[in-house]
Amino acid sequence: SSGINAEWPLRPGGISRDSVHKRRKTGGKRPIVRKKRKFELGRPAANTKMGTKRIRPVRTMGGNRKFRALRLETGNFAWGSEGVTRKTRILDVVYNASNNELVRTKTLVKSCIIQVDSTPFRQWYEGHYGVTAGRKRKTDEKPEEEVSKSNHVERKIEARKSDAKIGALLDDQFSTGRLYAVVGSRPGQSGRCDGYILEGKELEFYLKKIRMKKSK
Repeated sequence: SSGINAEWPLRPGGISRDSVHKRRKTGGKRPIVRKKRKFELGRPAANTKMGTKRIRPVRTMGGNRKFRALRLETGNFAWGSEGVTRKTRILDVVYNASNNELVRTKTLVKSCIIQVDSTPFRQWYEGHYGVTAGRKRKTDEKPEEEVSKSNHVERKIEARKSDAKIGALLDDQFSTGRLYAVVGSRPGQSGRCDGYILEGKELEFYLKKIRMKKSK
């Protein structure tokens, strides 16, 4: 005999992405006439967590490589309205539209909403505009020592101050030291957790979603 059983309900082995086991459009069963193929394989999910960076390379089709991030603690995040990107710490996972379980387990995936450290962005903003980011400043904070600047630099900073405008919601976040951001990369494929800072209507939308989730 050929060794292939048409009535074989479950083919043993790992994760498969084949469509051989699927029914026909009419609903009829298809006989399984061949074994699994290497090009149909699937792999376990990375389930990237927060922690000290741990990345594993995976050999893929054509000799290419994927980078499986198992733990990540930092990423590059863009502040779109200011056209600036900074590397910053990932602090928390707060919302995921697809699955609340991924929030509970603090799993980093594409399009999840996270909180990142605002310090690199605040330092850039204060250096670029000469204005403090975050309205509610702590009174017990020690004032930083003034760094002497040339007249040319002072004139440049003074000219920029008219453009120094942050949305009220984003300004409130600078006061807390945490910014909401979206993950744009795929940590389990590229080994990176990069994205952009939420602002404007998009920030309003996700803050509303987060509040609704907490109220349930």
